[in-house]
Amino acid sequence: MTLWDELTARGLLAQSTGEDTVREMINGGGTTFYIGFDPTADSLHVGHFLPLILMRHLQRAGNRPIALIGGGTTMLGDPTGRTELRQMMTPEGIAQNAAKFKTQLSRFIDFSDDKALMVNNADWLMKLEYIPFLREVGLHFSVNRMLTADCFKTRMERGLNFLEFNYMLMQAYDFLCLHERFGCALECGGDDQWSNILAGTELIRRKLGHDVHGLTIALLLTSEGKKMGKTAGGAVWLDPQKTSPFDFYQYFRNVADADAVPFLKRLTFVPLDEIKTMEGLEGAALNRVKERLAFELTALIHGEEEALRARDAARALFASGGARGDMPTTTLTDADLTDGVVGLLDLMVRCGLAPSKGEARRLVAQGGVEADEKKMADFTVTFDQKALKQGIVLKKGKKVYHKAILV
Repeated sequence: MTLWDELTARGLLAQSTGEDTVREMINGGGTTFYIGFDPTADSLHVGHFLPLILMRHLQRAGNRPIALIGGGTTMLGDPTGRTELRQMMTPEGIAQNAAKFKTQLSRFIDFSDDKALMVNNADWLMKLEYIPFLREVGLHFSVNRMLTADCFKTRMERGLNFLEFNYMLMQAYDFLCLHERFGCALECGGDDQWSNILAGTELIRRKLGHDVHGLTIALLLTSEGKKMGKTAGGAVWLDPQKTSPFDFYQYFRNVADADAVPFLKRLTFVPLDEIKTMEGLEGAALNRVKERLAFELTALIHGEEEALRARDAARALFASGGARGDMPTTTLTDADLTDGVVGLLDLMVRCGLAPSKGEARRLVAQGGVEADEKKMADFTVTFDQKALKQGIVLKKGKKVYHKAILV
C-alpha cells in the first residue's frame, strides 16, 4: 500500500491541487512540505492533531516537514471560521507561546540532522515594507476573488476589517518565502485553509513561474458533526499542566461509540489491518477499542509511562471500590473560600467541570452531579474546611470524576 493509499484509507485527505502530481510527490519521498501553526495560545490542542499526524506520516515516507510558526501572522489573526476579531496579542506573548511549541511538535516530528525544520514567519513578515509589499505581492491578488473565499465568509457577516483581510496575502507570501529559501513545494493544512493555500500556489506561479501544490486534511469532526477537542472546561490541550494525562486519556476513552474506530484510523498509527478487525464490535469489545485509542494517543503525547498510569487509574476508578489517587485534582487555598466554605457551583467551575455557575446549576438540576457518591439535588450546598482537607470527589455524568482538596 502506498502512502497516498494509506492516507486515503484512513480518511485523512480532503482536497489537492492535482491528485496525480501530489500523489507522486509524497509517495516518492524527498518532497519538502510545510504546515503552519499560529501561536495564539501557549500550547497546541486536539484541534492540531490531524496536521501533526499528517506530518508524521509524510516524514516517515521520506519527505521533509517544515513546521512554520506564525510569529508574524499571529499579529494579524486568521479570520477563518471566526465570527469575531481575534484578541490582539503582544510580540512578547507570541514569542513565549512559539517557544513552547517545538517541544510538543517534537513528539511527532524528528528534527535531528536536518530531517525537519521549524521556522518563524516573523523572520520575514516583520521586515516587510508596506509599499514594496503592495507592489510585489498585492498586485497579484484580485479583491473580487478574495471576497468569495470561504475563509472570509463567516467574518463578512459581522464585518471583516482590513487587518484580517491581509491574512491571505501573508500566508501566500509565507509559501513563496519557504519555496525560495528551502525548496518547499507543498503546503498542507486543514480543509478550511483551502483558499489560503490556493493563494500561495497562485502567487508562486505568477511571481516565479513554478508549479507548487497544496493538500488539505479533512476536519476532525465527531459522528454528530461537532468539532473535536472541546469540553465544558475548555479545549483539550497537549500541555500536561493545562490538561492532565489522566483527563487527556479520559477524553478519548469516552468518545461516542460511532467515533471509536474512525478516530483510531485517523489519529493513531495502529495498522489498518488490525483496525479492520475492530469494525462492527459492540459492548465490552468496543470499550476495549476506546481504551486502545486513548492509550495510543496518550502515549504519543505524554509517553508510554504516563499512558499506563492513566489507563490503570481509569480502570481502578471505575472498578468497585477502586483507588482514586490518580484522578485529576484541583487544589484549593483559603483564598478560594468565603467565610470558610465554598459552594457547590463555585467548586464545579473551579474544577473545570462547568464553564459557568449557570451551566453548573443546570447540571445539578438535571441530576448529573454527585459529591462523594451522593447525588446533589440542592445547588446551594457548601463544603467546609474540614471536608475539603479530606478531599471532595465530584462526579459529572457517568464518567467524569474530579477531586478538590484544600491545602
